[in-house]
Amino acid sequence: MDEFQLATRLGELLLARDERVTTAESCTGGGVAQAITAVAGSSGWFDMAIVSYSNDAKQRLLGVPPQLLLQHGAVSEPVAAAMASGALRLADCHWALAVSGIAGPGGGSADKPVGTVCFALAGLSLPQPLTYTQHFAGDRAAIRQQSVCSALSALCTQLAL
Repeated sequence: MDEFQLATRLGELLLARDERVTTAESCTGGGVAQAITAVAGSSGWFDMAIVSYSNDAKQRLLGVPPQLLLQHGAVSEPVAAAMASGALRLADCHWALAVSGIAGPGGGSADKPVGTVCFALAGLSLPQPLTYTQHFAGDRAAIRQQSVCSALSALCTQLAL
């Protein structure tokens, strides 16, 4: 499915549950929120988006502890989890999606090459955020697009359980 189809499916699942979602994004720069708001009627199931591109913004807006950033780096599952938890605290919703990664062309390392993207799903019904990491290929646009689709798909899968 493409991002519009995934966002449409996400909306159907959230509406059926009378639930809402928010996003906390870094490398996607609001791409998840853009995909969601491309769906007519998304105001019924989407609350808000936070693009926290800098580490300072992650700390100020989402409450990501500086120690997590120092210990794990911005592109890590613990930081993605903290981003999702912070967004969930700020929003009037049931779910939060967070994305942090290296879209390139620079910024990669041996441990975290370009295309490394960390995700987190936080939910009121979950004891702690669910996290995972993906490694995508392609240029910056392709990595960002794959990241958007992965985030949307992950929440759709969780809601369908």
